[in-house]
Amino acid sequence: MVGVLVLAATPIGRVADAPPRLAEELANAEVVAAEDTRRLKRLTDDLGIVVGGRVVSYFDGNEAARTPMLIEALEAGQRVVLVTDAGMPSVSDPGYRLVVAALEAEVQITVVPGPSAVLTALALSGLPVDRFCFEGFLPRKAGERARRLESLRDEPRTMVFFEAPHRTQVTLAAMAQGFGEQRSAAVCREMTKTHEEVRRGPLADLVTWAGEGVRGEVTIVVAGADPVAALAQDPDTLRSAVAEREAEGLSRKEAIMEVAKLAGVPRREVYQVVHVPGSAT
Repeated sequence: MVGVLVLAATPIGRVADAPPRLAEELANAEVVAAEDTRRLKRLTDDLGIVVGGRVVSYFDGNEAARTPMLIEALEAGQRVVLVTDAGMPSVSDPGYRLVVAALEAEVQITVVPGPSAVLTALALSGLPVDRFCFEGFLPRKAGERARRLESLRDEPRTMVFFEAPHRTQVTLAAMAQGFGEQRSAAVCREMTKTHEEVRRGPLADLVTWAGEGVRGEVTIVVAGADPVAALAQDPDTLRSAVAEREAEGLSRKEAIMEVAKLAGVPRREVYQVVHVPGSAT
């Protein structure tokens, strides 16, 4: 009989947020793979349980070597529970490699759902949440980070990032440069913990705030690109917008006036784009 791999979410702050099933799975697992065995011990002590099975470490440095051993345990019919320090395994945490290997071995996989830093930050941010994307940690090297942010400059969805506290100001400054200083954002730190704090405002203001020092777990939420701003930057889109309004019955003059107002640019710029082939704003 093939075993079961359980991806178990752990609290991002208060242990009281842990679902009852987490304690049940940890107590009954035959193998518990933990990103940090010391943090696992603190968690089980807080939950008032004892892990009856074997506990092994499973982190970035030993994922490759430890995965085959866990697959062997699963193929032998054992129930393996994977936990990371906070949140869901494999989401910016160890676990993806094991999930892929388990699928290849045709092992059953299930999940213990729990608190999510991504969804918690989105809810707290006050930014649009109908569409969003999760970008995880940005590259540490300045050049790579700038290129990644440039690729996201026109992303219309709200974006969620993780960051270490000591790199928060540098990251916010890079975002201000890549997205614009007035782009709305929120920095959520120590979510669900005693010193939970959410700072909201333009990126420029958040850079100044972060200069005083940031502590704790940090999640950054950034508003998507303003479609009006994108309209102003793209001559082809301006032409299309004018043509659409003409097709709806507006005169050329009326269409140009409406598009200019929407894009926040002078009417003469829209006029030039529409009437002069190859022109740009």
